[in-house]
Amino acid sequence: MTLDRLRPLATRLLEPFVAGARTLGVTPNVVSGVSLLVAVAAGGAFYLAGGHPVWYLVGAVLVFVNGWLDLLDGALARDLDVQSPAGDLLDHVIDRYADLLVIVGLAAGIDAWALGLAAVTGVLMTSYLGTQAIAVGMDRVYGGLLGRADRLALVGVTGVVATFLPRVGGQPVVAWLLVLFAVVGHLTALQRFVLAWRALS
Repeated sequence: MTLDRLRPLATRLLEPFVAGARTLGVTPNVVSGVSLLVAVAAGGAFYLAGGHPVWYLVGAVLVFVNGWLDLLDGALARDLDVQSPAGDLLDHVIDRYADLLVIVGLAAGIDAWALGLAAVTGVLMTSYLGTQAIAVGMDRVYGGLLGRADRLALVGVTGVVATFLPRVGGQPVVAWLLVLFAVVGHLTALQRFVLAWRALS
């Protein structure tokens, strides 16, 4: 189900943005920093959406922008040939904080802290298992049921739906999304663990 398979297509679509950033003298680290600020704004929008559903739409747009910037910083680094371990570290740290900010904002907006905690742990373990493969000498593992691209797409779609249909089955639409992240996130982490374990055994 992972949208990470569409990375080659996204890379082609990014070319004009990379060219524009290069012309303006923007560095990959600056793009990463802006993406974090956008994630902060998205989390805030989702928090406010608990009382005013139109903020879900704002949050959805900001999540899309965050995802696009996350792709852009890497593409720009490759284009400028400035890839480095430090840049990769910064990118991963910012991505994790962005994930936390968005999920905490969603959970806070509907006052579902326990559910938010379950979702956050699922998301973080998924990302951890993806990068831990590198630490043991493998390529990064992107596979599984629910990668970061999938999560961002689901948050965006849910934000749009929640703007016009805040509740489904008597529960907030966002609550169903958090349940999905909690359950499928941990399943994805386990799936990545099994893939890595088999490759190393």
